[in-house]
Amino acid sequence: MAQPIKSLLSNNQELRAILNKAQTLTDLHCQFIAVAPSYFAPSTQILALQLGTLSIAVANSTLAAKLRQIAPELVIALQNKGCAVSSIRVKVQVSFDKPQPQFAPNKLSRTAQNRLNELSLNLSDSPLKVALKKLASD
Repeated sequence: MAQPIKSLLSNNQELRAILNKAQTLTDLHCQFIAVAPSYFAPSTQILALQLGTLSIAVANSTLAAKLRQIAPELVIALQNKGCAVSSIRVKVQVSFDKPQPQFAPNKLSRTAQNRLNELSLNLSDSPLKVALKKLASD
């Protein structure tokens, strides 16, 4: 019977340290997201906590500048939540993957399709007529 990966990792002494570090970073990320402005959530990643310094990767320099600006407030907020953070170090990682929003293509109403068809019928053969017919048929 398959065991959950967490129990597999916790049963191995070498892997238990990695599991504990990953859990600590995950908890820190949740705490950070709870105190930081919402626009940081999809664009930040907690890298490490060493000697009280929280290292955070951000997707671009604009967010990095803003994070550096509000870092003292965030440190106090994290300390109030029980985190052993005394400073924040910000790293820009351009290759940091952030989710791209998925946009659904807009559909023309039946009325708009009919009007485009009517307009294309009044035109002589041209690229515009072909484009209007194609637009009306989608």
